[in-house]
Amino acid sequence: MKTDYDAVIVGGGHNGLVCAFYLARAGLKVRICESHSQIGGAAVTEEFHPGYRNSVASYTVSLLQPKVIAEMGLAERGLRVANRPVANFLPLSNEAGDYLLMGGGLARSQAEVAKFSHKDAAALPAYFAALDSVADVLRALALKIPPRTDGWRGLIDAALQSRVLKELDLAGRREALALFTRSASEYLDGWFESEPVKAVFGFDAVVGNYASPHAPGSAYVLLHHVFGEANGVKGAWGHAIGGMGAITQAMASACRDAGVEIGTSQPVAEVLVEAGAAVGVRLASGETVRAKRVIANVGPALLYRKLIARQALPEDFAIAIDRYATGSGSLRMNLALSGLPQFPCLPGSGEHLSAGIIFAPSLAYMDRAYADAKAHGWSREPIVEMLIPSTVDDSLAPTGHHVASLFCQQFDPTLEWTETQEAQAVETILATLELSAPGVRKLIVGRQVLTPKRLEHRFGLVDGDIFHGRMSLDQLWAARPVLGAGSYRGPLKGLWMCGAGTHPGGGVTGAPGHNCAKAVLRAGRRA
Repeated sequence: MKTDYDAVIVGGGHNGLVCAFYLARAGLKVRICESHSQIGGAAVTEEFHPGYRNSVASYTVSLLQPKVIAEMGLAERGLRVANRPVANFLPLSNEAGDYLLMGGGLARSQAEVAKFSHKDAAALPAYFAALDSVADVLRALALKIPPRTDGWRGLIDAALQSRVLKELDLAGRREALALFTRSASEYLDGWFESEPVKAVFGFDAVVGNYASPHAPGSAYVLLHHVFGEANGVKGAWGHAIGGMGAITQAMASACRDAGVEIGTSQPVAEVLVEAGAAVGVRLASGETVRAKRVIANVGPALLYRKLIARQALPEDFAIAIDRYATGSGSLRMNLALSGLPQFPCLPGSGEHLSAGIIFAPSLAYMDRAYADAKAHGWSREPIVEMLIPSTVDDSLAPTGHHVASLFCQQFDPTLEWTETQEAQAVETILATLELSAPGVRKLIVGRQVLTPKRLEHRFGLVDGDIFHGRMSLDQLWAARPVLGAGSYRGPLKGLWMCGAGTHPGGGVTGAPGHNCAKAVLRAGRRA
């Protein structure tokens, strides 16, 4: 039967676009099948209330690879990123001055931390240096294809990639081991004594992680969130002007110029398997698209549990995928605001309103939030981060008005969420905001709520998992998604993976798409 394309990509999220670009640039005929009417997956901008636009799901940028930005010409295609003037704002009470504001330079951060502990302020330079040295290892590995676990070539690749650890001295290797295995609370307890300081750093350990900060391995999630950069500043976070959709629209433009055929409103119903090989896809419309390669930009749980018949998979692989852990416990809410919220601890407008505003004053608070969600379905004192991108991008809201992105933890990712349950969960979030920003409810003129299940239904994120799978040591590098399938190759001939369920994992990075294309082209040359 006729082969229509060299590659068909399931899902038009940012990694699918990156993969398609590199393949098409190398001369392959590529088609993307995106289920929604808009390209971009979870990195899209929409008008969620009349006159108010915002990033719907993913909402801030740091991890996007500079190599991808440069080679796809995203800046030339209009992408602009505005760095946050300060990193994080942690309001602690309504008393004036009772807050922690991190960022704006080391000296300034130390002065802030000294309000709570002079010892912790003195520890900051060494902490940042230690974290950055280990983050450099991640940066070095991010655009590498993890080694295969069979044959001599895999052994050589593993040996070559492990050489990056030699850049660390013995103290650095100890730090790396701690970050990869310890809990965030244990790791931070080794550095700091002040609860607000530990909270502002520990927040990164529970972002998209349905777990307590006391859970072993949660320190790695903290590390994962700091190995990026924005506009050349290591560890910085920023806002894409025009929302996250500006990134994927620029990527789509690059793809079209490279010859990629982009199809929207084309949900894939099934990956076609013949004689142990993936040979194409069947769309929900009934159309069959045949290709030499099927490349999945969807998560492993969706791909292997829903789009491929179990009997088509090797039994040992199917069992491993059954055990693949998903679920990030995140709820996304977008708010249309008639004005800026006010914080009695730091009144007025200012750069703190352009920071990541964290509503979670301690690691103990974060632990209780998780325990409550496990027992009750959602936390009645949730962990919330608020960003107000309209403070740096006035294109998102009417003059004088604003939009806010709320990223909220912990919410049971397996719960089906009735209307009543959703309303109660939203109430807990708004009540949490009111404690530190009294009157914020009165500013709300519209909202959009995405529970974990709505994230699954809308974006294919199984159990609402923003990372396409838990970021734990057993599901990283050559074992992401499972050992034996960590080099972007699926268990079937012609089947590949390019999404966040592969190395180096979640976030808007472009790295999995870049690496998968590299692996596909390398395999083609060898063949």
